[in-house]
Amino acid sequence: MAKIERFEVSNQGGVARAFGLRDQIRRGAVSIMSNIAEGFERGGDKGFIQRLSTTKGSAGEVRSRLSPARDLGYLHEEQFQQRLAESTRISRLLAGFMDSLRNSDLKGPQFRDRP
Repeated sequence: MAKIERFEVSNQGGVARAFGLRDQIRRGAVSIMSNIAEGFERGGDKGFIQRLSTTKGSAGEVRSRLSPARDLGYLHEEQFQQRLAESTRISRLLAGFMDSLRNSDLKGPQFRDRP
């Protein structure tokens, strides 16, 4: 994925003035990064999978906020489609990662540094 402009959309046009919607988009985006980091730091696969599930939910939350932003004229259709595709891709990647962890024979933090 190319460079992620975390707050680009929330700083432009009407979204920047729609404080509630802007903050919901920002919180969801920040939550994606934070939950991955927190889950990894817990050290166990079950906790990590749980946090990845929460992260996937945050990606869905961001996606759900994009539609009202577009419908209210705060996002151009191209911006909406791009962000929708990015958040959908993130959800798919997270689902694949969770499946990989669930199906791995290697469990727990003792295997993290091994190839």
